[in-house]
Parts: sequence; C-alpha cells; structure tokens
Amino acid sequence: MAKSKTEQAFSATLVSGGLYKRNQGRLVRQLTALGLVAIAIFGAYSLYNVLPLGMSPGMQKGIAVSIVVICTWLAYRVVNFPRFADFLISVEAEISKVTWATWEQLWRSTAVVIVLMFFLAFLLLAFDVFWQWLFRLINFLQI
Repeated sequence: MAKSKTEQAFSATLVSGGLYKRNQGRLVRQLTALGLVAIAIFGAYSLYNVLPLGMSPGMQKGIAVSIVVICTWLAYRVVNFPRFADFLISVEAEISKVTWATWEQLWRSTAVVIVLMFFLAFLLLAFDVFWQWLFRLINFLQI
C-alpha cells in the first residue's frame, strides 16, 4: 500500500532539522513544545518509579532519559510540522486580536462573581433549612 502525501511529508519532517516559518508563531510553538516536553518528563519520571525492582538503577535512568530525549525531539518536530505549525500560527494571530479586560474591569467582575456565589450559597442554605423545618413539622423526616 502506498503512503499518502501527508504520511510522506510527516516522515520526511521527522528526520529533518529545519524550522518551518521560523519567525511566525514563535511564542505559541515554543510554549506548546515546552508543554509536550513537560508531559514527557512527568511520564518518564512515573515510568522510572514503576520499572521492575530487579532492573539496575542505571538501566532505569537510561530508559527514562531515552524517553525524554526521544519525546523532546518529537515535540520539536511536531511543532514544526507544516499543518500543525500553521494551526499554531493562526492561533497566535487570533489571540492577538482579543481585547483583554483592564485590571479595573477584572477586579469588578471578580467581585461580582464572588458576591453572587456567596448569595447563592446562602440562598441554598436557606432553602435547605426551610425544607428540613417543614419536613420535621409534618413528621416526614425523622432525624
């Protein structure tokens, strides 16, 4: 069975060392690669802790480090794969168009949310107390 163009492009991209659109979407691609590497590090650490006890410590560390190195290379290549890189570039372009709230608006909105949460909590408490009182009054609830 012949490989599709996408499969051929991906396999060719995995072994190349070049950067795709070097200066576009740099921050989001770096942060994405960093997140993927962090996941690989935590995964390798977890694997290191559960590897068989009979295995030598050097072998355990070697396996964990090998996994981190391979995943780091894959993260670097994935964020430079043309389709994924174009997606990340467009994400960064859209994020730059967002109008962010000012600190005053943020604090005001936060205060509204917190006050509303306390009000709703009090309201639910009042409903709970009322229904307990009513059910005890008619001997429906025996506590």
